[in-house]
Amino acid sequence: MENVLDLYCLAYDSEIPLICMDEQPLQLIKEIKGQLPMQPGEVLKYDYKYERNGTANNFMFTEPLGSWRKVSIRERKTMVDWAHEIKELLDIDYPHVKKVRLVCDNLNTHKIASLYEAFEPQEARRLAQRLKIHYTPKHGSWLNVAEIELSVLTNQCLRRRIPDLQTLKDETKSWERDRNANQKSVDWQFKTDDARIKLKRLYPQIKCG
Repeated sequence: MENVLDLYCLAYDSEIPLICMDEQPLQLIKEIKGQLPMQPGEVLKYDYKYERNGTANNFMFTEPLGSWRKVSIRERKTMVDWAHEIKELLDIDYPHVKKVRLVCDNLNTHKIASLYEAFEPQEARRLAQRLKIHYTPKHGSWLNVAEIELSVLTNQCLRRRIPDLQTLKDETKSWERDRNANQKSVDWQFKTDDARIKLKRLYPQIKCG
C-alpha cells in the first residue's frame, strides 16, 4: 500500500511515466422490442426483456499526472490479451520513454510471464525491461486510480444496454476522446501519513519492552 501511495507523490517524469491500469468485464445486451414510446413528463423506458449477446472486457489505462486515459475493448482477458495491451502501451502509446511504472492489481494475468506466453523470449524480454509493475495489495484495489476512471466511464457511458462489440468500442472511444480533450485529471489526496492514521488497524502492532 505505501509503495503505491509513495508513487502518487512523485513529481511528473516524462521519461518514466506512472500509468495505472484496471479491467472491467462487460455483458453485451440486445434489445428485443426496442425502446418504449416516450410520454410527456416521463423518462425513457425499455422493455424488461432482452437478449444476451456475449461478453467483452474493458482494459483501462490512465496516466494521472498526464490527464490521459485509454479504453481498449477485447473479447477476452487472457494472459495473451493483457500482453498485447502492454505491448501497445509501450510501443505505440509511450514509444520513447525509458520505462513505464505500471500500477495494477494482482490478477493472475498481470505478470511478466504473460509476455512470454504471447511473444518470443527476445521480444518478451525487451518489453519486460521497459516495465516496472507495482501491485495494489489484496482487497486494496481502491488504491488504483484506474478504478476512478472505470467508475466515471460506467456512469457516463455504460449504464445502458449495449448490443454488440463494435458499438461498445465506438461508444467507449468517443468517451475517451471527449475526456482526454477536456483534460480531466485526478486529484489524489490520500497519502502514506494518512494511511498510518486512518488504516492503523492494518499495520502490525509492535510491543516494546
